[in-house]
Amino acid sequence: MNTAAAPMEVSRAERAARQTEVVRALQTALPAHTLLWQAEDTVPYECDGLTAYRERPLVVALPETEAQVSAALKICHALGVPVVARGAGTGLSGGATPHPLGVTLSLAKFNRILSVDPRSRTAVVQAGVRNLAISEAAAPHGLYYAPDPSSQIACTIGGNVAENSGGVHCLKYGLTVHNVLQVRGFTIEGEPVTFGGPALDTPGLDLLSLVIGSEGMLAVTTEVTVRLVPKPQLARCIMASFDDVRKAGDAVAAVIAAGIIPAGLEMMDKPMTAAVEDFVHAGYDLDAEAILLCESDGTPEEVEEEVARMSEVLRGCGATAIAVSRDEAERLRFWSGRKNAFPASGRISPDYMCMDSTIPRKRLADILLAIQEMEHKYGLRCANVFHAGDGNLHPLILFDANDPEQMRRCELFGADILETSVAMGGTVTGEHGVGVEKLNSMCVQFSPQENLQMFSVKRAFDTKELLNPGKVIPTLQRCAEYGKMLVRGGRLAFPELPRF
Repeated sequence: MNTAAAPMEVSRAERAARQTEVVRALQTALPAHTLLWQAEDTVPYECDGLTAYRERPLVVALPETEAQVSAALKICHALGVPVVARGAGTGLSGGATPHPLGVTLSLAKFNRILSVDPRSRTAVVQAGVRNLAISEAAAPHGLYYAPDPSSQIACTIGGNVAENSGGVHCLKYGLTVHNVLQVRGFTIEGEPVTFGGPALDTPGLDLLSLVIGSEGMLAVTTEVTVRLVPKPQLARCIMASFDDVRKAGDAVAAVIAAGIIPAGLEMMDKPMTAAVEDFVHAGYDLDAEAILLCESDGTPEEVEEEVARMSEVLRGCGATAIAVSRDEAERLRFWSGRKNAFPASGRISPDYMCMDSTIPRKRLADILLAIQEMEHKYGLRCANVFHAGDGNLHPLILFDANDPEQMRRCELFGADILETSVAMGGTVTGEHGVGVEKLNSMCVQFSPQENLQMFSVKRAFDTKELLNPGKVIPTLQRCAEYGKMLVRGGRLAFPELPRF
């Protein structure tokens, strides 16, 4: 079973003829230096952060102005050429995987911060601006941009809009959708379109919430207006150790049940803490079966009270050790391990596949224990890091992509995690998107009628289905084929594998 979209069979002659046609058409509207089509130039664009699936684009366009974006889209629409918008390529679900007969439209050159307004607490930035760069620009005004995915040093705001990205502080401050006021861009026909506006609300349907998280299927984003929030006077982080994953999972639910909304509430299991401690030396407890990072921010008085309340709840849930950051340097050190979970995993395995399901908080321990059983079933290791406060899981399955058998087992492992999450009352994705990775699992979560409704929304914006085609929404045929693998109760009938 392959969780990704099946690669399109394209003959060399067909590809060459189409490439010549598209390049010549684009050269009439875009400068020569903004177009790439030679193999050695397009290979770097063949995948995003999901490196297991690769496809070389027909042409890569790197427009420098909105007029060039519009012109490129009009040409592709007229020729019936698929278009895949691309940011920094840090996505983890294959959302920016190229189409073999399509144009990859890179927004990398749209990297200017157009304005920062401290009075309205907003910033207007181009789609290619890095997430962290927004906070750096707002810092002199005592402000910052709250959503902070682990890839914030590299990921772009346009990509954040496409995936509705979150981060370790999304529990208190929200996802991208809660921190963006306006998105400007272009339809596949090259027509300008604006979603939202500078005010807190705009007339008509709330299309801003529709386009955020639409994974590049409805429009190409070129400009975003974001909310900025004041830097808290103080922030302190609690690191709590647990000798049992169920105790740690129950502690997460207990903190929220106590009426506390931490600025961040993250969970890591023992394999993950071992990997990151060896990498960044964050001071993690290597004897703990799981650790929680719980952050409080606000005024010194608010932080003192909240830290005391959280510590009491954590002790009551069986924490074996509690450490509270004494200063800003130690707080950042505690978070450095969480922020470096992905690169740390890359040091201990040739490849990893990062999953992204979401479950009810009360089922955190259940899913961790289920994943431990899956490790034996599929013969692969898995290190776990969770946005525990909102139940967003990021299990990292460790494997070697050069081994076809390990690749097969990794795909089965990933699908099992996703569909176990659905069975526990959760969803197949939280913030990484569906892309190509989770197409089959969408057939489990949504009915054929629901998928058809999603297709109808896409066609309202893109009648020819040229923007990022073949992703996010599974076809009826795909779901029918995948359904043959299901057994009563909606769970996959996974093939028998040797026990490892």
